[in-house]
Amino acid sequence: MRQSILACLAGSLALAACQQATAPQDASTQDQTATAQSGGDRVTTADINEADLRHRIAALADDVFEGRAPATDAGRAASDWLAEEMERIGLQPGYGDSYFQPVPLLEVTLDPEASSFDIAHEGAPLGLNMSDDVVYWTKLAEDDVEITESELVFVGYGVVAPEYGWNDYEGIDVEGRTVVMLVNDPGFMNPDGELFNGNAMTYYGRWTYKFEEAGRQGAAGAILIHQTAPASYGWNVVSGSWTGSQLDIVREPGTGSFASVESWVTEDTARQLFALSGLDFDSLTAAAAQPGFQAVEMTGLTASGNLVNATRTLDSRNVVGVVEGTERPDEFLLYTAHWDHLGTRMRFDTDDHIYNGAVDNASGTAAILEIGEAFAANPPERSVMILAVTAEESGLLGSAYYAANPIQPLAQTVGGLNIDAMLPTGRARDVVVVGYGASELEDILTEEAAAQDRYIAPDPNPEAGYFYRSDHISLARQGVPMLYADGGFDLREGGREAGEAMGANYRANRYHAPGDEYSEAWNMEGMVEDVTLFYAVGSRVANSDDWPNWYEGNEFRALRDAQRPE
Repeated sequence: MRQSILACLAGSLALAACQQATAPQDASTQDQTATAQSGGDRVTTADINEADLRHRIAALADDVFEGRAPATDAGRAASDWLAEEMERIGLQPGYGDSYFQPVPLLEVTLDPEASSFDIAHEGAPLGLNMSDDVVYWTKLAEDDVEITESELVFVGYGVVAPEYGWNDYEGIDVEGRTVVMLVNDPGFMNPDGELFNGNAMTYYGRWTYKFEEAGRQGAAGAILIHQTAPASYGWNVVSGSWTGSQLDIVREPGTGSFASVESWVTEDTARQLFALSGLDFDSLTAAAAQPGFQAVEMTGLTASGNLVNATRTLDSRNVVGVVEGTERPDEFLLYTAHWDHLGTRMRFDTDDHIYNGAVDNASGTAAILEIGEAFAANPPERSVMILAVTAEESGLLGSAYYAANPIQPLAQTVGGLNIDAMLPTGRARDVVVVGYGASELEDILTEEAAAQDRYIAPDPNPEAGYFYRSDHISLARQGVPMLYADGGFDLREGGREAGEAMGANYRANRYHAPGDEYSEAWNMEGMVEDVTLFYAVGSRVANSDDWPNWYEGNEFRALRDAQRPE
């Protein structure tokens, strides 16, 4: 891939690999990186076009960036590339006189050879195999983490949701015990909408919430049962995402509650555990989706583990560029995309260990650069911030850090558009809004899509909870109206059947896998149309004095109203 573009950078990274991961680049390395970042003789233009998008995606997804893992030499080189690109196309530094907002991270790396985690039945270990049956880790900043004979308790979906009258922990004390939980929320099994939000996942269905709640309840261990349909991804995604180093934001002492051990198990493993405890898996999981469910002790089963870790504090960074507004520069429109991916990880089914992340999310990062270059050539009335965030794959950490430490006041942030994982499926008749029916930004999107002879479609897979799985949610949870839209599935060539088949193929075979690579064979026409649309929506907002809000009744409306009282 684009070896002519990145040959100089490859040499600098080979040198950097022999140095400490936290070592800064010296002047010569910076010069080499800058040469690579400029793309040689490549000159992009202010109009949104296929050639520029291809160039940027290919560069970001190149093997030389080794999957863009945060806080690695290759990841820092990728963020250097972004900063140089922002400067080249005319964006101003967004963090004082720098393009980098520092994001301090805690890295916990499990030593799989020295570590163990297993379930025992009546004292006899089952011998669960790491990666095949279970994956486990800890968020604790400790070199040695141990749990011993921690009793297992099935707590259904592991949800405490007062607004839905739901408490899976009611009537049971799980202090020091290991909770076993289902993925998603009870609405998944009740798609008619009578429970939670029906088939559309709520935040209570996210794995992040479940582990957080288990920690708040005092559990020593937390086990999430993987099932492909409610998770919306296969076990290969779990084993690929939760092995290797795990990252979290550096937290102040005394803040944050975590179970000592967090883990996933396969459905087959879970069925084995239930059977050993004399429980019927199917009937109990069905009961867990009904009001009044009571947690069940898994008699005879205990969890024990000794996790040996290497912990260190790392520095990653969000990359921020700004186009200053001509009339109201203190009001900001935000475009977000995450630049990171999974880096390199050991796999036994392929010799390719680089997770290039071409779709996820070199595509979105390239898109916001295209949009930034267009705005830089024709500055709007309001300022536009192009925010490429780090550590999304580790739990939306970069966007969460920005939301907690905004460079510009959130009350002065008009709204934002998030771009994540654009599929090269070709032109579509529709535009999918993830989290459809959320904010007035959708009204503008609808009008601009009509100008492309397109219509708005709700997320076809609301049960997957994609609205809670990308960086816009960090800003939304602080009240800022955010739009998360993507190219549609009703293709102009092949219709919905072809579009949905392409989406399913990507999720099954390339999502969070080494196969997510750029190809010259990609059909980019739809991607160009989508980026043009997202620019048009932003241009409307940035050249207006309106303040789009969340729709009445939306869960974030009250936050925004308090943030910007009339």
